[in-house]
Amino acid sequence: MVARFAGLPYFLSLITGDPLKMVIDNARKGVPLLEIVEGLSQDAVVIPSNLDVLAALLPRETLLWKLNMLKVASKFANSHLHAVKAQTLVLSSGRDQLLPSEEEGQRLNRVLPKCQNRSYSGSGHFLLLEDVFDLATLIKGSAFYRRGAHQDYVSDYVPPTPLEFKQIYEPNRLFLLAISSVMLSTLEDGKIVRGLAGIPSEGPVLFVGYHMLMGFELAPMVSNFLLERNIFLRGLAHPVLFIRTKKERLLPPLSQFDTFRAMGAVPVSGTNLYKLLASKAHVLLYPGGGREASHRKGEQYKLFWPEQSEFVRMAARFGAKIVPFGVVGEDDFGEVVFDYDDQMRIPFLRDYIEAVADELGVRVRTEEDGEVGNQNMHRLGILPKFPGRFYYYFGKPIETEGMHELRDREKAHELYLQIKSEVEKCIGFLKEKRETNPYRNILARLSYQATNGSTSQVPTFDI
Repeated sequence: MVARFAGLPYFLSLITGDPLKMVIDNARKGVPLLEIVEGLSQDAVVIPSNLDVLAALLPRETLLWKLNMLKVASKFANSHLHAVKAQTLVLSSGRDQLLPSEEEGQRLNRVLPKCQNRSYSGSGHFLLLEDVFDLATLIKGSAFYRRGAHQDYVSDYVPPTPLEFKQIYEPNRLFLLAISSVMLSTLEDGKIVRGLAGIPSEGPVLFVGYHMLMGFELAPMVSNFLLERNIFLRGLAHPVLFIRTKKERLLPPLSQFDTFRAMGAVPVSGTNLYKLLASKAHVLLYPGGGREASHRKGEQYKLFWPEQSEFVRMAARFGAKIVPFGVVGEDDFGEVVFDYDDQMRIPFLRDYIEAVADELGVRVRTEEDGEVGNQNMHRLGILPKFPGRFYYYFGKPIETEGMHELRDREKAHELYLQIKSEVEKCIGFLKEKRETNPYRNILARLSYQATNGSTSQVPTFDI
């Protein structure tokens, strides 16, 4: 009997797991097929032979007594949930064979005042023991790690480990292969080179450029900076990546943006820009923000920058180098066919967009009116195209150290207009040069890599 009781944990692991998932995981680990089949056969024998063991451990009277205890305890706990003021992170599994974890996670998210819910549809009862799950990565990505009473997105940030970066990078590998990014940078002597050799190693550095449609340029850009130069880009991002309220109904789930936060994104604000530059970080700023990333039909490569030039004065305060850059390729990847203006002409879509804006409860640019200030969240209708190529051109770094004249607003605004002009020149340069690229089409690139190896660098236009 002792031997049979010793097998109980194994028996419970069988009834709480997902057999198909176990088979797939074993296959991924390289376990021989014959060994997997033998294991399933043994499991089929173990389960019925241990049912009487479970019945001996939990007789009917004991089970009813335990269930009654749980009922009383749950009523007591539920009556006090509203008093929990601490931040809480609820993890729930979609394939839990013992408990209704997903439904309970949704309930707790509604009841607890400061709660976030992360649902894992393909996971079972033992979520924390699964190979694909990493609790430390989740805590960092959900912005729950902090040193003090309040979250500081700058000082509390912990860069991803090589393993964490690999887990983020791998799902994007096909996309990165399809667009085959071309990175150009400018050395101190003005020479344009392929790669990121012209990027300053020491911060603070402020990258200012064009925000491509839906931010498609971010993944290749951030990945290449890290892989080639071991530089983490700290992006100033839209508040929707961070802000949530208990009344949210229409906003995308916050978990959708865990990767952005794990890779260093912070809410856009003057305070956060100040902290990042003070910490000598490499900072990514898009003056056009969401208005550029969600542009209308026919507005690709058009800059929507505000009149204020505050980032110039902030950069000068810390002697930061400002790197203007342009990026093109979105028009070879997709085309906007149903934009914000189209949606605002349809009553129910207009009401939806306005409701989302009210639910978000914050505007990125409260001081801006007109087109620049119009950054309401909405979904674009995009017609995919045969993937072309993405091109990045980082201009010559602009020194601000020792430029005390930039304290004057007029002088700072002159430099601001110069930076904007440099970004437009970068875009124009890339648009002209890509016309001579023999590998602009994805078929040409795939053919080259098939001949020279999948990891080979595909050539581009002459610089």
